[in-house]
Amino acid sequence: MKFNLISAENDERPVYITGNFNNWDSRDGDFMLEKLEADTYSIDIPAHLLPDNIEYKFTKGGWENVEIDRYGNITRNRKALKGDEANDMVEKWRTNWGPFKDEFFPIIELISEEFAIPQLDKTRKIWALLPHNYYKTDRSYPVLYLQDAQNLFNEGSPFGNWEIDRKMSILAEYGRGDLIIIAIENGHQDRISEYILDSDSIAQNAEGKKYVRFLADTLKPFVDTTYRTLSEREFTGIGGSSLGGLISIYGGFLYPEVYSKLMIFSPSLWVNPDYDFPMMNFKSPYSTKVYMYGGLQEGADMAERMREFEKRMEGSENQYSVQFDFKLSFNPEGRHQEFYWSQEFPRAVEWLFFDSHEDPKELSERAVADKMKDISQP
Repeated sequence: MKFNLISAENDERPVYITGNFNNWDSRDGDFMLEKLEADTYSIDIPAHLLPDNIEYKFTKGGWENVEIDRYGNITRNRKALKGDEANDMVEKWRTNWGPFKDEFFPIIELISEEFAIPQLDKTRKIWALLPHNYYKTDRSYPVLYLQDAQNLFNEGSPFGNWEIDRKMSILAEYGRGDLIIIAIENGHQDRISEYILDSDSIAQNAEGKKYVRFLADTLKPFVDTTYRTLSEREFTGIGGSSLGGLISIYGGFLYPEVYSKLMIFSPSLWVNPDYDFPMMNFKSPYSTKVYMYGGLQEGADMAERMREFEKRMEGSENQYSVQFDFKLSFNPEGRHQEFYWSQEFPRAVEWLFFDSHEDPKELSERAVADKMKDISQP
């Protein structure tokens, strides 16, 4: 079946088609369109790969570059019957998830400049990012605890930032923004020792065990009593990048009764080359989702270590009472930088907390309707 496309907005990015025929893989190299002219593209897809009722969209490589309408709004999934030739037009494309709509930006609250960490006898700066309509509803929300707050949303951070405030606005626009994020600043000069469990070869006087105890035993109870949270483990996640990803693995493994979702970006698995991660053994098994991302430009060992980690953990399921659901994601251009973690963040949030193939336009319309309902309430 032939799919023809005219683009009203041209650039050098390649065009892909994605849909219910390739599990909505938005940058599948087998479904890249041929560029015929400056604004014209085409692809022939073998009939045996297509269902009778086709739903699809066009991207310029990833959902961060998906088609939108001329006003920057989400478009509905396109539909066609197998056997027909499809002729479509795209008016505009997202670029690195933009544009972002101010009305969907999260509410950012500073919980404390000096939140006490009794386990470490220190204090720490901590923020809460709340859904944009948090104070206009009575809903309760899942919670994601993220490390290295300095690099998550603050402008002017030396290494760039994940722009999670912008990315949460996109997720909210798509009807997937019902989430509270707790951002914990790292310990600056103590970052390495706090994010390493007990390896004195990497950091003297490693304090990772105390840090993960703080998250589970002190910070989470405070958050659950301060905000409207869904406090059960099935609604609670932990995550970070690099060493922040490593300590999040430890936190998830040592407290599986607390966390069911792990967002692990470019983890420093080299710190534990034997993959002998400490895991608790409970009578009742816990199901844990692990979204693990790595860039293929970060070093030859990144993808290999991630695949070995998945293999080792799934191989330990009979030994421990944790059942894993892994999703590995690799970016061929990805480097060990905040920019690439920023791009991956919405995909990870969606899979961990809102795993759904519902039409994003329908979810968006529901989100807008809920927003109008909130505004109309006294």
